[in-house]
Amino acid sequence: MKSDRLLALEALNNLRLEKGSLSTRLSEISLKHPDANLSLIREYTYGVCRWMPKLSFMASQLLEKPLRKKDQDIHTLILLGIYQLFFMRTPDHAAINESVALTRKLKKEWASKLVNGVLRNALRKKEFLEQEAGKNPSAHFAHPDWLINRIRNDWPEQADSMLCHNNIQAPMTLRVNSLKTDRNTTLEKLKAANINALPGNQSQTAVLLNTPIDVLNIPGFSEGLVSVQDEASQLAAVFLSPVAGERVLDACAAPGGKTCAILESQPELKEIVALDNSEKRLQRVTENLQRTGLEARTICADVLDTDAWWNGEPFDSILLDAPCSGSGVIRRHPDIKLLRSDKDIDELVKLQKQMLSTLWRCLKPEGKLLYSTCSVMKAENSDQVSAFLDSVDDAKYLPLSHQAAHPCDIGLQFLPGPEKMDGFFYALLEKTASQ
Repeated sequence: MKSDRLLALEALNNLRLEKGSLSTRLSEISLKHPDANLSLIREYTYGVCRWMPKLSFMASQLLEKPLRKKDQDIHTLILLGIYQLFFMRTPDHAAINESVALTRKLKKEWASKLVNGVLRNALRKKEFLEQEAGKNPSAHFAHPDWLINRIRNDWPEQADSMLCHNNIQAPMTLRVNSLKTDRNTTLEKLKAANINALPGNQSQTAVLLNTPIDVLNIPGFSEGLVSVQDEASQLAAVFLSPVAGERVLDACAAPGGKTCAILESQPELKEIVALDNSEKRLQRVTENLQRTGLEARTICADVLDTDAWWNGEPFDSILLDAPCSGSGVIRRHPDIKLLRSDKDIDELVKLQKQMLSTLWRCLKPEGKLLYSTCSVMKAENSDQVSAFLDSVDDAKYLPLSHQAAHPCDIGLQFLPGPEKMDGFFYALLEKTASQ
Protein backbone atom coordinates (compact mmCIF):
# COMPACT_ATOMS: atom_id res chain seq x y z
CA MET A 1 0.00 0.00 0.00
CA LYS A 2 1.33 3.42 -0.96
CA SER A 3 1.90 5.93 1.81
CA ASP A 4 0.06 9.25 1.91
CA ARG A 5 3.34 11.08 1.26
CA LEU A 6 4.04 8.96 -1.83
CA LEU A 7 0.54 9.52 -3.20
CA ALA A 8 0.93 13.26 -2.66
CA LEU A 9 4.34 13.20 -4.30
CA GLU A 10 2.99 11.38 -7.36
CA ALA A 11 0.14 13.87 -7.68
CA LEU A 12 2.56 16.81 -7.47
CA ASN A 13 4.92 15.28 -10.03
CA ASN A 14 2.06 14.84 -12.49
CA LEU A 15 1.01 18.44 -11.94
CA ARG A 16 4.51 19.69 -12.62
CA LEU A 17 4.41 17.72 -15.87
CA GLU A 18 1.12 19.52 -16.63
CA LYS A 19 -0.91 16.34 -16.42
CA GLY A 20 -4.36 17.33 -15.17
CA SER A 21 -5.35 19.57 -12.28
CA LEU A 22 -5.01 19.11 -8.54
CA SER A 23 -8.73 18.42 -8.11
CA THR A 24 -8.67 15.69 -10.77
CA ARG A 25 -5.58 14.11 -9.22
CA LEU A 26 -7.17 14.02 -5.77
CA SER A 27 -10.38 12.56 -7.20
CA GLU A 28 -8.34 9.77 -8.80
CA ILE A 29 -6.56 9.08 -5.50
CA SER A 30 -9.86 8.86 -3.59
CA LEU A 31 -11.18 6.32 -6.12
CA LYS A 32 -8.04 4.19 -6.42
CA HIS A 33 -6.96 4.41 -2.78
CA PRO A 34 -10.10 4.62 -0.61
CA ASP A 35 -8.11 3.91 2.57
CA ALA A 36 -5.72 6.85 2.03
CA ASN A 37 -5.85 9.87 4.33
CA LEU A 38 -7.24 12.27 1.76
CA SER A 39 -7.24 15.28 4.10
CA LEU A 40 -3.51 14.83 4.75
CA ILE A 41 -2.77 14.34 1.06
CA ARG A 42 -4.78 17.48 0.34
CA GLU A 43 -2.69 19.38 2.91
CA TYR A 44 0.55 18.20 1.30
CA THR A 45 -0.47 18.90 -2.29
CA TYR A 46 -2.39 22.14 -1.81
CA GLY A 47 0.33 23.44 0.50
CA VAL A 48 3.19 22.72 -1.89
CA CYS A 49 1.27 24.26 -4.80
CA ARG A 50 0.37 27.32 -2.72
CA TRP A 51 3.99 27.95 -1.69
CA MET A 52 5.76 26.46 -4.73
CA PRO A 53 7.63 29.63 -5.81
CA LYS A 54 8.94 30.15 -2.27
CA LEU A 55 9.81 26.47 -1.78
CA SER A 56 11.59 26.36 -5.15
CA PHE A 57 13.59 29.46 -4.26
CA MET A 58 14.67 27.92 -0.96
CA ALA A 59 15.61 24.66 -2.68
CA SER A 60 17.76 26.59 -5.16
CA GLN A 61 19.65 28.11 -2.21
CA LEU A 62 20.32 24.65 -0.79
CA LEU A 63 21.22 22.67 -3.90
CA GLU A 64 24.76 23.05 -5.23
CA LYS A 65 23.47 22.57 -8.78
CA PRO A 66 20.04 22.04 -10.37
CA LEU A 67 18.81 18.47 -10.60
CA ARG A 68 18.47 16.85 -14.00
CA LYS A 69 15.07 16.97 -15.68
CA LYS A 70 14.63 13.21 -15.24
CA ASP A 71 15.10 13.70 -11.49
CA GLN A 72 12.34 16.25 -11.07
CA ASP A 73 10.62 13.79 -8.73
CA ILE A 74 13.53 14.20 -6.31
CA HIS A 75 13.23 17.97 -6.59
CA THR A 76 9.51 17.70 -5.78
CA LEU A 77 10.35 15.44 -2.85
CA ILE A 78 12.69 18.14 -1.50
CA LEU A 79 9.95 20.76 -1.86
CA LEU A 80 7.51 18.52 0.01
CA GLY A 81 10.10 18.03 2.75
CA ILE A 82 10.74 21.76 3.13
CA TYR A 83 6.99 22.39 3.22
CA GLN A 84 6.59 19.94 6.11
CA LEU A 85 9.51 21.49 8.00
CA PHE A 86 8.46 25.12 7.55
CA PHE A 87 4.67 25.08 7.24
CA MET A 88 3.37 21.98 9.05
CA ARG A 89 3.55 20.62 12.56
CA THR A 90 5.27 17.48 11.37
CA PRO A 91 8.15 16.61 13.72
CA ASP A 92 11.46 17.49 12.05
CA HIS A 93 12.85 13.97 12.28
CA ALA A 94 9.69 12.50 10.73
CA ALA A 95 9.69 14.96 7.83
CA ILE A 96 13.35 14.21 7.09
CA ASN A 97 13.33 10.44 7.65
CA GLU A 98 10.13 9.86 5.66
CA SER A 99 11.45 11.99 2.80
CA VAL A 100 14.66 9.96 2.72
CA ALA A 101 12.64 6.74 2.79
CA LEU A 102 10.69 7.88 -0.28
CA THR A 103 13.87 7.92 -2.38
CA ARG A 104 13.83 4.12 -2.13
CA LYS A 105 10.15 4.02 -3.15
CA LEU A 106 11.15 6.06 -6.20
CA LYS A 107 13.98 3.57 -6.83
CA LYS A 108 16.53 6.34 -6.53
CA GLU A 109 18.49 5.37 -3.43
CA TRP A 110 21.40 7.46 -4.69
CA ALA A 111 19.33 10.51 -3.72
CA SER A 112 18.86 9.54 -0.06
CA LYS A 113 22.05 11.26 1.07
CA LEU A 114 21.21 14.35 -1.01
CA VAL A 115 17.66 14.65 0.37
CA ASN A 116 18.86 14.07 3.94
CA GLY A 117 21.57 16.72 3.61
CA VAL A 118 19.38 19.34 1.93
CA LEU A 119 16.56 19.04 4.48
CA ARG A 120 18.89 19.08 7.49
CA ASN A 121 20.61 22.11 6.00
CA ALA A 122 17.21 23.77 5.50
CA LEU A 123 16.54 23.42 9.23
CA ARG A 124 19.91 24.92 10.14
CA LYS A 125 19.49 27.82 7.68
CA LYS A 126 15.78 28.46 8.26
CA GLU A 127 16.20 32.09 9.36
CA PHE A 128 18.62 32.83 6.51
CA LEU A 129 16.32 31.24 3.94
CA GLU A 130 13.34 33.27 5.15
CA GLN A 131 15.38 36.48 4.96
CA GLU A 132 16.61 35.74 1.43
CA ALA A 133 13.10 34.79 0.29
CA GLY A 134 11.87 38.14 1.57
CA LYS A 135 14.21 39.90 -0.87
CA ASN A 136 12.83 38.02 -3.88
CA PRO A 137 9.29 39.09 -4.98
CA SER A 138 8.35 35.70 -6.43
CA ALA A 139 9.49 33.87 -3.29
CA HIS A 140 8.11 36.50 -0.90
CA PHE A 141 4.62 36.51 -2.41
CA ALA A 142 4.79 32.86 -3.57
CA HIS A 143 3.60 33.73 -7.08
CA PRO A 144 5.36 33.40 -10.44
CA ASP A 145 6.87 36.66 -11.68
CA TRP A 146 4.54 36.96 -14.68
CA LEU A 147 1.48 36.79 -12.42
CA ILE A 148 2.87 39.35 -9.97
CA ASN A 149 3.59 41.71 -12.86
CA ARG A 150 0.11 41.32 -14.33
CA ILE A 151 -1.63 41.93 -11.00
CA ARG A 152 0.55 44.91 -10.14
CA ASN A 153 -0.02 46.43 -13.55
CA ASP A 154 -3.82 46.09 -13.30
CA TRP A 155 -4.23 46.76 -9.56
CA PRO A 156 -1.22 48.76 -8.34
CA GLU A 157 -2.82 49.85 -5.07
CA GLN A 158 -4.40 46.51 -4.18
CA ALA A 159 -1.76 44.16 -5.62
CA ASP A 160 0.25 43.31 -2.50
CA SER A 161 -2.91 42.67 -0.49
CA MET A 162 -4.30 40.45 -3.26
CA LEU A 163 -1.08 38.45 -3.49
CA CYS A 164 -1.06 37.86 0.26
CA HIS A 165 -4.74 36.89 0.38
CA ASN A 166 -4.17 34.42 -2.46
CA ASN A 167 -2.04 32.40 -0.04
CA ILE A 168 -4.78 32.15 2.60
CA GLN A 169 -7.16 29.22 2.40
CA ALA A 170 -10.57 30.35 1.15
CA PRO A 171 -13.62 29.88 3.40
CA MET A 172 -16.24 27.25 2.67
CA THR A 173 -19.36 29.14 1.64
CA LEU A 174 -22.87 27.77 1.27
CA ARG A 175 -25.77 29.01 -0.85
CA VAL A 176 -29.15 28.57 0.83
CA ASN A 177 -31.88 27.22 -1.47
CA SER A 178 -34.58 29.84 -0.86
CA LEU A 179 -37.19 27.59 -2.50
CA LYS A 180 -36.85 25.07 0.31
CA THR A 181 -35.60 26.93 3.38
CA ASP A 182 -34.18 30.24 4.62
CA ARG A 183 -30.86 31.42 5.99
CA ASN A 184 -31.91 31.67 9.64
CA THR A 185 -33.21 28.10 9.64
CA THR A 186 -30.00 26.94 8.00
CA LEU A 187 -27.87 28.69 10.61
CA GLU A 188 -29.94 27.11 13.40
CA LYS A 189 -29.47 23.63 11.90
CA LEU A 190 -25.74 24.17 11.58
CA LYS A 191 -25.54 25.35 15.19
CA ALA A 192 -27.46 22.29 16.36
CA ALA A 193 -24.92 20.13 14.53
CA ASN A 194 -22.05 21.99 16.28
CA ILE A 195 -20.93 23.59 13.01
CA ASN A 196 -19.82 27.19 13.47
CA ALA A 197 -21.20 29.44 10.74
CA LEU A 198 -22.02 33.07 10.02
CA PRO A 199 -24.34 34.78 7.52
CA GLY A 200 -22.57 36.21 4.49
CA ASN A 201 -22.39 39.97 4.17
CA GLN A 202 -22.62 40.29 0.37
CA SER A 203 -25.24 37.75 -0.72
CA GLN A 204 -28.56 37.19 1.04
CA THR A 205 -28.29 33.45 0.40
CA ALA A 206 -24.72 33.03 1.69
CA VAL A 207 -23.54 31.23 4.83
CA LEU A 208 -19.85 31.04 5.72
CA LEU A 209 -18.47 28.07 7.66
CA ASN A 210 -15.63 28.73 10.09
CA THR A 211 -13.99 25.42 9.15
CA PRO A 212 -14.41 23.46 5.90
CA ILE A 213 -16.09 20.08 6.34
CA ASP A 214 -17.22 17.19 4.18
CA VAL A 215 -20.39 18.22 2.33
CA LEU A 216 -22.14 15.02 3.43
CA ASN A 217 -21.83 16.24 7.03
CA ILE A 218 -23.65 19.51 6.27
CA PRO A 219 -27.31 19.37 7.39
CA GLY A 220 -29.60 19.61 4.38
CA PHE A 221 -26.92 19.25 1.69
CA SER A 222 -28.06 15.85 0.42
CA GLU A 223 -31.66 17.11 0.36
CA GLY A 224 -30.70 20.15 -1.72
CA LEU A 225 -31.37 22.70 1.01
CA VAL A 226 -27.86 24.14 0.61
CA SER A 227 -25.07 24.02 -1.96
CA VAL A 228 -21.42 25.01 -1.90
CA GLN A 229 -20.78 28.24 -3.82
CA ASP A 230 -18.61 31.29 -3.16
CA GLU A 231 -20.42 34.48 -2.24
CA ALA A 232 -19.17 36.41 -5.28
CA SER A 233 -20.30 33.60 -7.58
CA GLN A 234 -23.78 33.62 -6.00
CA LEU A 235 -24.28 37.17 -7.26
CA ALA A 236 -24.53 36.00 -10.87
CA ALA A 237 -28.21 35.16 -10.36
CA VAL A 238 -28.76 38.54 -8.68
CA PHE A 239 -27.14 40.54 -11.46
CA LEU A 240 -28.81 38.58 -14.29
CA SER A 241 -32.24 38.84 -12.56
CA PRO A 242 -34.29 36.85 -15.08
CA VAL A 243 -38.08 37.25 -14.89
CA ALA A 244 -40.87 34.70 -15.02
CA GLY A 245 -41.54 33.22 -18.44
CA GLU A 246 -38.07 33.88 -19.87
CA ARG A 247 -35.81 31.46 -21.70
CA VAL A 248 -32.32 31.56 -20.18
CA LEU A 249 -29.02 30.16 -21.42
CA ASP A 250 -26.25 29.32 -18.98
CA ALA A 251 -23.23 28.94 -21.24
CA CYS A 252 -20.19 27.09 -19.81
CA ALA A 253 -22.55 25.88 -17.09
CA ALA A 254 -20.54 23.18 -15.29
CA PRO A 255 -20.51 22.34 -12.45
CA GLY A 256 -23.98 23.88 -12.25
CA GLY A 257 -23.85 26.19 -9.25
CA LYS A 258 -25.02 29.21 -11.23
CA THR A 259 -27.68 27.21 -13.10
CA CYS A 260 -29.18 26.12 -9.79
CA ALA A 261 -28.85 29.59 -8.26
CA ILE A 262 -30.73 31.12 -11.20
CA LEU A 263 -33.55 28.57 -10.88
CA GLU A 264 -33.72 29.07 -7.12
CA SER A 265 -33.99 32.83 -7.58
CA GLN A 266 -36.59 32.56 -10.36
CA PRO A 267 -38.46 29.22 -10.41
CA GLU A 268 -40.99 30.34 -13.04
CA LEU A 269 -38.70 30.46 -16.05
CA LYS A 270 -40.06 29.06 -19.28
CA GLU A 271 -36.78 27.18 -19.75
CA ILE A 272 -33.13 27.23 -18.80
CA VAL A 273 -30.53 25.58 -21.00
CA ALA A 274 -27.27 24.50 -19.34
CA LEU A 275 -24.57 24.23 -21.98
CA ASP A 276 -21.06 22.82 -21.53
CA ASN A 277 -18.51 21.19 -23.81
CA SER A 278 -17.54 18.42 -21.36
CA GLU A 279 -19.79 15.43 -20.89
CA LYS A 280 -18.05 14.59 -17.62
CA ARG A 281 -18.45 18.11 -16.24
CA LEU A 282 -22.04 18.27 -17.48
CA GLN A 283 -22.78 15.21 -15.36
CA ARG A 284 -21.95 17.38 -12.34
CA VAL A 285 -24.64 19.83 -13.50
CA THR A 286 -27.16 16.98 -13.71
CA GLU A 287 -26.20 15.72 -10.24
CA ASN A 288 -26.61 19.19 -8.72
CA LEU A 289 -29.98 19.66 -10.42
CA GLN A 290 -31.21 16.30 -9.14
CA ARG A 291 -29.98 16.98 -5.61
CA THR A 292 -31.73 20.36 -5.48
CA GLY A 293 -34.88 19.10 -7.19
CA LEU A 294 -34.56 21.54 -10.11
CA GLU A 295 -34.98 21.08 -13.86
CA ALA A 296 -32.91 22.34 -16.78
CA ARG A 297 -32.18 21.17 -20.30
CA THR A 298 -28.55 20.12 -20.45
CA ILE A 299 -26.63 20.09 -23.72
CA CYS A 300 -23.05 18.96 -24.33
CA ALA A 301 -21.61 21.08 -27.14
CA ASP A 302 -19.07 23.75 -27.97
CA VAL A 303 -20.48 27.26 -27.44
CA LEU A 304 -18.91 28.37 -30.72
CA ASP A 305 -20.61 25.58 -32.73
CA THR A 306 -24.14 26.99 -32.64
CA ASP A 307 -25.30 24.56 -35.34
CA ALA A 308 -24.75 21.74 -32.83
CA TRP A 309 -26.88 23.14 -30.01
CA TRP A 310 -29.01 26.16 -30.99
CA ASN A 311 -32.39 25.84 -32.73
CA GLY A 312 -32.44 29.50 -33.77
CA GLU A 313 -34.89 30.65 -31.10
CA PRO A 314 -33.23 33.59 -29.31
CA PHE A 315 -32.88 33.71 -25.54
CA ASP A 316 -34.23 36.41 -23.23
CA SER A 317 -31.19 36.19 -20.95
CA ILE A 318 -27.73 34.68 -21.29
CA LEU A 319 -25.08 34.06 -18.66
CA LEU A 320 -21.60 33.70 -20.12
CA ASP A 321 -19.29 32.55 -17.34
CA ALA A 322 -16.35 32.54 -19.70
CA PRO A 323 -13.27 30.29 -19.55
CA CYS A 324 -10.53 32.37 -17.95
CA SER A 325 -7.19 32.37 -16.16
CA GLY A 326 -8.81 31.62 -12.81
CA SER A 327 -6.62 34.33 -11.30
CA GLY A 328 -9.44 35.27 -8.91
CA VAL A 329 -9.70 31.80 -7.36
CA ILE A 330 -6.06 30.98 -6.64
CA ARG A 331 -6.97 30.66 -2.95
CA ARG A 332 -9.12 27.65 -3.88
CA HIS A 333 -6.96 26.36 -6.73
CA PRO A 334 -3.30 27.10 -5.94
CA ASP A 335 -2.21 24.78 -8.76
CA ILE A 336 -3.12 27.67 -11.08
CA LYS A 337 0.33 29.01 -10.18
CA LEU A 338 1.83 25.94 -11.85
CA LEU A 339 -0.63 25.34 -14.67
CA ARG A 340 -1.06 28.85 -16.07
CA SER A 341 1.49 30.94 -17.98
CA ASP A 342 1.55 34.49 -19.30
CA LYS A 343 0.90 33.38 -22.88
CA ASP A 344 -2.30 31.62 -21.77
CA ILE A 345 -3.96 34.98 -21.09
CA ASP A 346 -3.75 36.07 -24.74
CA GLU A 347 -5.25 32.77 -25.91
CA LEU A 348 -8.07 33.02 -23.38
CA VAL A 349 -8.83 36.60 -24.42
CA LYS A 350 -9.25 35.40 -28.03
CA LEU A 351 -11.62 32.63 -26.95
CA GLN A 352 -13.67 34.96 -24.74
CA LYS A 353 -14.02 37.41 -27.63
CA GLN A 354 -15.30 34.64 -29.92
CA MET A 355 -17.78 33.43 -27.31
CA LEU A 356 -19.15 36.92 -26.68
CA SER A 357 -19.65 37.51 -30.38
CA THR A 358 -21.25 34.10 -30.96
CA LEU A 359 -23.67 34.28 -28.04
CA TRP A 360 -24.69 37.84 -28.84
CA ARG A 361 -26.35 36.48 -31.98
CA CYS A 362 -28.36 34.09 -29.80
CA LEU A 363 -29.87 36.92 -27.72
CA LYS A 364 -33.25 38.57 -28.30
CA PRO A 365 -33.52 42.30 -28.95
CA GLU A 366 -33.94 43.92 -25.50
CA GLY A 367 -32.46 40.74 -24.00
CA LYS A 368 -29.61 40.80 -21.47
CA LEU A 369 -26.26 39.08 -21.39
CA LEU A 370 -24.23 38.86 -18.19
CA TYR A 371 -20.52 38.36 -18.84
CA SER A 372 -18.54 36.96 -15.91
CA THR A 373 -15.15 35.48 -15.12
CA CYS A 374 -13.31 34.32 -12.01
CA SER A 375 -10.36 36.44 -13.11
CA VAL A 376 -8.81 39.70 -11.89
CA MET A 377 -7.10 40.43 -15.23
CA LYS A 378 -8.44 43.54 -16.97
CA ALA A 379 -7.56 42.03 -20.35
CA GLU A 380 -10.13 39.30 -19.67
CA ASN A 381 -12.65 41.58 -18.01
CA SER A 382 -13.27 45.30 -18.45
CA ASP A 383 -10.98 45.58 -21.49
CA GLN A 384 -12.67 42.57 -23.08
CA VAL A 385 -16.18 43.95 -22.67
CA SER A 386 -15.13 47.45 -23.71
CA ALA A 387 -13.65 46.09 -26.94
CA PHE A 388 -16.85 44.14 -27.60
CA LEU A 389 -19.00 47.24 -27.13
CA ASP A 390 -16.81 49.06 -29.64
CA SER A 391 -17.22 46.21 -32.15
CA VAL A 392 -21.05 46.15 -32.30
CA ASP A 393 -23.72 48.80 -32.69
CA ASP A 394 -26.60 47.06 -30.91
CA ALA A 395 -25.15 46.69 -27.40
CA LYS A 396 -25.84 48.88 -24.39
CA TYR A 397 -23.87 48.70 -21.16
CA LEU A 398 -26.01 48.51 -18.02
CA PRO A 399 -24.08 49.67 -14.92
CA LEU A 400 -24.10 47.40 -11.87
CA SER A 401 -23.34 48.37 -8.30
CA HIS A 402 -22.33 46.50 -5.18
CA GLN A 403 -20.76 47.73 -1.96
CA ALA A 404 -18.00 45.10 -1.95
CA ALA A 405 -16.93 45.55 -5.59
CA HIS A 406 -14.46 47.85 -7.27
CA PRO A 407 -16.21 49.75 -10.07
CA CYS A 408 -14.34 49.60 -13.38
CA ASP A 409 -14.82 51.74 -16.47
CA ILE A 410 -16.92 48.79 -17.59
CA GLY A 411 -18.30 46.27 -15.09
CA LEU A 412 -17.69 45.37 -11.46
CA GLN A 413 -14.61 43.65 -10.08
CA PHE A 414 -14.64 41.69 -6.84
CA LEU A 415 -11.13 41.14 -5.51
CA PRO A 416 -10.06 38.10 -3.48
CA GLY A 417 -9.46 38.67 0.16
CA PRO A 418 -10.87 41.25 2.58
CA GLU A 419 -14.56 40.40 2.12
CA LYS A 420 -13.77 36.64 2.15
CA MET A 421 -14.92 36.46 -1.47
CA ASP A 422 -13.26 35.11 -4.61
CA GLY A 423 -12.10 37.40 -7.39
CA PHE A 424 -15.02 37.76 -9.82
CA PHE A 425 -15.91 40.13 -12.63
CA TYR A 426 -19.40 41.00 -13.91
CA ALA A 427 -20.64 43.16 -16.77
CA LEU A 428 -24.29 43.35 -17.88
CA LEU A 429 -25.16 44.17 -21.50
CA GLU A 430 -28.51 44.78 -23.18
CA LYS A 431 -29.21 44.16 -26.84
CA THR A 432 -30.87 47.24 -28.25
CA ALA A 433 -33.96 46.82 -30.41
CA SER A 434 -33.63 47.08 -34.17
CA GLN A 435 -34.39 50.51 -35.54
